[in-house]
Amino acid sequence: MIKFINVTKEYENGVVALSNIRLNIKKGEFVFVIGASGAGKSTLMKLLLKEENVTDGKIILNGMDITDIKTRRIPYIRRNVGVVFQDFRLLPNKTVFENVAFAMEILGSSAKDIRRRVPMVLSTVDLSKKASSYPNQLSGGENQRVAIARAIVNNPPVLIADEPTGNLDPETAGEIMEALRDINGRGTTVIMATHAKDIVDDMRKRVIEIENGIIIRDEEKGGYGDEIPHI
Repeated sequence: MIKFINVTKEYENGVVALSNIRLNIKKGEFVFVIGASGAGKSTLMKLLLKEENVTDGKIILNGMDITDIKTRRIPYIRRNVGVVFQDFRLLPNKTVFENVAFAMEILGSSAKDIRRRVPMVLSTVDLSKKASSYPNQLSGGENQRVAIARAIVNNPPVLIADEPTGNLDPETAGEIMEALRDINGRGTTVIMATHAKDIVDDMRKRVIEIENGIIIRDEEKGGYGDEIPHI
């Protein structure tokens, strides 16, 4: 599904954000990516989304080498990877329905497909009754669920969640995690960058810990603060 093969990313100022990353994520996995701010988590996400290019190595997504993919093929990435951000990034002048529909429109979906698909996805995140509401009429948790709906409306095999609970209270964060757990249960691969210790410890999914651009721990059913096993 996703492979990072000896991936290094060095920025123009000489900062090495990732160094010789080797990573294999299988279809249907739920993976937490943890580490201090500046450890390299965001860079890893940006490389997968082609917002940044690797300095060395290769990235394989869904069977395709996207390392040197041409600009015209980048929509392929958008179809295969949905993204949820900490700050929602919804369009304030569009309704819930319109925000989710917009993700389909930019990929050229027909009006018929949009009318059919958007209500289904809003139902998945329990927002059917909010379809005509605007973002400023919703709670933070509801806005994040709109963002999740927008990210999955094109049915991508991979969902990236970058600190999706960072601005939410614990109860609302729990609701968001239930939504992500449900999406993962339907077969979507979920990769979530987070500092939320309680969530990681509670879910006991795969944990990849990055420190100074290097993977220092890759553990099945791991916790946030689990000790690195001595070899």
